[in-house]
Amino acid sequence: MPDAPAIEATGLRKTYGEVEVLRGLDLAVPRGTVHALLGPNGAGKTTTVRILATLTEADAGTARVAGHDLRTERAQARRAISLTGQFAALDEMQTGAENLRMMARLARTHGGARTSRPAARTRAAELLDRFDLADAADRLVKTYSGGMRRRLDLAASLVGQPEVIFLDEPTAGLDPRSRQELWSVVRELSARGTTVFLTTQYLEEADRLADRIAVLHGGELVAEGTSEELKRRVAGQRLDVVLTDPAAYLRLVSQAVYSEPETRTLGFFTDGGAPQVRALLDALDPDGTVIERFSLHTATLDDVFLTLTKPAHQEPSHV
Repeated sequence: MPDAPAIEATGLRKTYGEVEVLRGLDLAVPRGTVHALLGPNGAGKTTTVRILATLTEADAGTARVAGHDLRTERAQARRAISLTGQFAALDEMQTGAENLRMMARLARTHGGARTSRPAARTRAAELLDRFDLADAADRLVKTYSGGMRRRLDLAASLVGQPEVIFLDEPTAGLDPRSRQELWSVVRELSARGTTVFLTTQYLEEADRLADRIAVLHGGELVAEGTSEELKRRVAGQRLDVVLTDPAAYLRLVSQAVYSEPETRTLGFFTDGGAPQVRALLDALDPDGTVIERFSLHTATLDDVFLTLTKPAHQEPSHV
């Protein structure tokens, strides 16, 4: 079924001890897209990935990945997917080429056959070139930089040409240049038709890479959509005001959706229209004495994240 989602989950639940980590999670990820899963620590992101990648069984609910039911067709699903975690799963005492040849030999084709030695060598060479590692192919991995290791790890996860790849915090700990390189790889994967399911703590990463974003909080999906849809859902604009003294900052901070104590800056959501902006400024500073200056800008994905993951799902204040 080519039109079926690459990932489809209904009512996923998972409990560890007395902690309910997932509470009826529903997901549908179209084929050939990048789907980002955001959420604070403990929201259930890694548990979701582990279930979808067949490493953990859900207590309840159903899931299909690459068209395969995870309860009855686990072996077929595993041949169609790949997982890259937060830490590179590489043998540092082997060269980059040796690592990829080994992974290729361990991988099975979609028909279940073992990859031959010549095919493994060819596949390793293709991936080394694709990930700009050909010049370092014969160097021991222990001499690689962090960015090179992440690229090699991602290359290793692609030796079996998976339909769906799970990336769990793939750029954690990388410098900005290495992160940009990984972003380019993810875009290329999606352009070639691979479905990428990404968890990340970097909101800019999700904003720039993902076709759709899901926000997980307390084991539940609290929002899903494109980056722009989520921003509009929270608010079109944010009014930032710089206050003249600490007392005014302390008095108003509880009403703000954004705060920066060093500069006494507070942010408040608004539709951006002149009537509402004027009313908001008047409500915050009726005597015209505590606001030093203000600025208006588009709401960010950070605003979305902070608003949707507030304790007890508090609504943003409009004063």
